[in-house]
Parts: sequence; structure tokens; C-alpha cells
Amino acid sequence: MPRSGHAHRVLHRGLERALRLEIVSRNVMRGLRPPRVNALEIEILSAEQMAAVLATLDGHPLYPIVALAFGTGMRRGELCGLAWGAVDLDHATVRVDRSLEETASGLQFKPPKTQWGRRIVSIPASVAAILRTHRRQQNEQRLLLGLGGSTGADLVFPLVDGSPYPPDKLSRDWLRITTSRKLPRVMFHALRHSHVSALIAAGQDVLTVSRRIGHASPAVTLAVYAHQFGDHDRDAAAAIEAALTGSMPKK
Repeated sequence: MPRSGHAHRVLHRGLERALRLEIVSRNVMRGLRPPRVNALEIEILSAEQMAAVLATLDGHPLYPIVALAFGTGMRRGELCGLAWGAVDLDHATVRVDRSLEETASGLQFKPPKTQWGRRIVSIPASVAAILRTHRRQQNEQRLLLGLGGSTGADLVFPLVDGSPYPPDKLSRDWLRITTSRKLPRVMFHALRHSHVSALIAAGQDVLTVSRRIGHASPAVTLAVYAHQFGDHDRDAAAAIEAALTGSMPKK
């Protein structure tokens, strides 16, 4: 049985394509709200699993894109649409300002759907180091193919010939490698969920998490990940007790 959220997305995209091809007169899924995401539907890798995945993939072509997915929580379309001009390795940041999407007319670069999707995300130092190595190896490969060194307009994660990496192919490649190397069998989107989970476990507030992953508002983040923030009601009561009794620490 397909999961409800995934089934809704698949049906919506399929009918949208049929509409463009004039196979159907309307997309009936447009009027149906997506089902609420159930906590059980969110696949998450633990910190130990994330580290193990990276260690296992070291040297594999997917290694740098998986590392950046874990390190930033970027969506697969954002990763596939990322150009070197949006990467600042000296300051360890990436600028998310477009996404590669598969449409009825082929692959297209599109801007974020909301203003919050356009953002600058800090990269962990270890991931920045992986990207440096990746760029050097990519340039070496480009020179061997007679393509010249990469420029700011070139994609960070292209196919071998420099063309865009279709997001659906990335998902298929990911599932194949999880099988061949006996990694946790989760969808590629689980890497984004795992990033968020690690932030929450580290005590990051919902606003910081929401801005980092490009959600339209913290309410969206809470709707999806509320169960991970835990129950801090006792801590809240203790804080109020301290205020009422005058025992709050002085600044």
C-alpha cells in the first residue's frame, strides 16, 4: 500500500501531466487537500546511521550530493539545480535560489515557490571539504572530456556529460546504492528529514529550523515535526514558577 502523502503527490503530478497533454479536462486532485503527514510516514536516519552512510559512500559518485543533503536539508530538486556560482566555499555557504523540476515539457529550472525558499544556508566544515574535493575531481574529469574547467554557471551535481541530473534519476540511483551497499532502505527525501531531526535533537528552535530548510513558516515545520520537539511543558512550568517566586537568575 502506498503511503497516503506519497500517493497524493503521485496522483496530483500524474493528473497534472495528463491535463497538459489534454488527456483529461481537469485535475480533480487540485481540490483535495493533501493528507496530514503522519509521524510514522517520516523516515529518519539516526546520527550514527548518517555517519555510517557517508563512510560507506566515500569515493562513490553520490557521496558529495548525499553529504550536502545531510548537511543542509536541501530538497533533491534544489541539489540538482545548484550551480557553482551559488556555492561559497570560503565562507561555507550555499545560496538556494532555484530548483530543477521534471515537467511535461522536460527538465526546467524554477525559482523557489515562496520567498522563504530563497535562502542562504551554512555548510558544515566537513561538507565544505567534501565539496572542495568534489570540485577538483569534477574539473579533472571535465578537462579529460575536453569541457574545460567548471564556471559559476556549471552545475555542482551534473551527469557525466555536464547535463542536469534529473531528480527522479537521483532517487532511483539512491535506492539502487542503498540495496547494493546494504544501507538503510529509505527514500532520498529522508536525508532532509534526518537533517531536521538532527537539528531538533541539538536543541535548535523551530524558527531557525524552518528558515534553514526553506519552509513557508514555522507552523509548517511544526505541523510536520512537532512530535520531535518533545514535551517541554514541565520546563515551561518551572520557568514560570521561577518568575513568580522571584528566583530567576539575574542577567
